[in-house]
Amino acid sequence: MAINEILVISMFLTFIVFLFTGIPIAYVLAGVGILFGGIGYLSDMHLDTFTGLDLNVLGLVVSRIFSLMENWVLVALPMFIFMGLMLDKSGVAQRMMMAMQELFGRVRGGLGITVTLIGILLAASTGIVGASVVLLGLLSIPAMMKQNYSKTFATGIVCSAGCLGILIPPSIMLVIMADQLALSVGDLFTAAVFPGLMLGILYLAYILGLSFLNPKVAPAPENPRPLTAKVLFDVFKAILPTLALIIAVLGSIFAGIATPTEASGVGALGATILAAMNKKLNFKVFHNVLMASYKTTAYIFAIFIGATIFSLVLRELGGDEFISSMLTGLPFGPYGVLIVILLIVFLLGFLLDWIEITLIVLPLLAPVVSMLDFGIGSVNGLDEPVLVWFVMLIALTLQTSFLTPPVGFALFYLKGVCPPEIKLTDIYKGVIPFIILQLLGLGALIMFPEVALWLPSMVYGK
Repeated sequence: MAINEILVISMFLTFIVFLFTGIPIAYVLAGVGILFGGIGYLSDMHLDTFTGLDLNVLGLVVSRIFSLMENWVLVALPMFIFMGLMLDKSGVAQRMMMAMQELFGRVRGGLGITVTLIGILLAASTGIVGASVVLLGLLSIPAMMKQNYSKTFATGIVCSAGCLGILIPPSIMLVIMADQLALSVGDLFTAAVFPGLMLGILYLAYILGLSFLNPKVAPAPENPRPLTAKVLFDVFKAILPTLALIIAVLGSIFAGIATPTEASGVGALGATILAAMNKKLNFKVFHNVLMASYKTTAYIFAIFIGATIFSLVLRELGGDEFISSMLTGLPFGPYGVLIVILLIVFLLGFLLDWIEITLIVLPLLAPVVSMLDFGIGSVNGLDEPVLVWFVMLIALTLQTSFLTPPVGFALFYLKGVCPPEIKLTDIYKGVIPFIILQLLGLGALIMFPEVALWLPSMVYGK
C-alpha cells in the first residue's frame, strides 16, 4: 500500500477517533486537516516515493473561505433558518394541530395521521428538523398518552414526521448539496417533492395499517365529535396561512419568478407576518429568533470552514483518486457500486451528522457516480440528471441519520420534551419501523428514478 493511501486511511481514522472526544466537529475537521497537512509535508521532505503535499496549498483555504462567504446561494441558509424558527413561534402549528385533531380524531390512529400531515406541512415551510420534532413532541405526545397510544408507536410517529424537513423543500440540506456539487437549487427542490411525499405516504399507510391490525397501539377515541361543516372550515382556515407561505416560497422558485435566495427572503418575511397576525410577534420573540438563527448559521459555516481545510488536504493526499479507484474497482456493476456507496453513507449516519457527510463525503462520491452508466439518459431541463437522482438517494439515506442511534439527533430532541415515563429505549424501539420504511422508499427510488426526475423535467423542460 502506497504512503498516500496509508495517510488517507489514517486521516479518516483519526477524524473518527476525535469525534468521540467531545471536541466541536468544526475544530476536529480543521485540526485533523492541519495535522495531516503537516504530516504530508514532512513525508514529502523525507520520502522519495511520496507524490508530495506542498504546505503552501493550505494558503488556498483563505481564498476558499472568502469565496464561501461571497456565495450567493448560501445566503439562503440564514433566511430559511430564520423562516423556520419564526414559524415555530408563530402559533400556526398549534392551530393546525387543534383543527386537524377534530378532523381525524374519530379515526383509529387519527392522532398519528394528524402529526404526520402537520409534519409534512412543517417540512414544506420550515426545513428545520430540530424545531419540527420539538414542536410536534410538545403538541402531540401528551395527547397521545392521554388517548393510551403505545409509547413506542407515538414516539416513532413524532420522530419520523419531524425529520421530513430535511428532505421536503425548502430543505437547507438541499441548498448545501447544490452548492457542493454545483447543481441548481431549484432542480433539487423540484426533484425532492415526490420522494418526500412518497415517504410521507408510506408513514401514513403504516400508521393506518398498524392501528387497524393492532388496536392496542392506537385505541379509538372515546365520544368523538361529529364531523361538521364548521370543523372542515376550521381546518381550512388553520392550514391556509401555511399553504400560502409554501406557495409563496416554492411556487416562486418553481415558476422562475425568484431565485431560491430571493424566495428565502420572502419566506422569512412571510413567517414574520404570520407571527404578527397570530399576535405572537414582539421584540423578545424577534430577538430570540434572530439570535437562534445567528447561532445555527454560525455553527453550519464553522463546519464549512473546517470541512474546507479537511477536504483540501485530503485531495492533495490523493484521497479522491484513492476512493474513486477503490469503488470503481468493485466487481458489482453500476448499481452494485451505488448500493455500496449508499451503505457507506447509511453507516456513517450512525456516527456523523448530515452536515459532515454532505460537506466531506458527498463531493468525494459524486464524481464516481457520474462516471457510471445507469441508463438514465438525458432529461429535459436537467444538465446532470444522474447527479440530481444521486443527491435524492443520498438525501433519503441521510433521513436515517436523524433516527439511528447513537447520534440520531431527532431521538434526543424528542427525549428532551417527552414526559418522564417515556424512556430513551422506547424512542429507539419506536423509530425502527420508520427506518425500515425509509429504506423501502430508498429502494423504490433506486428502481424508479422517475420519481425524482419527472417533476423537474415538467417544470424546467423545454
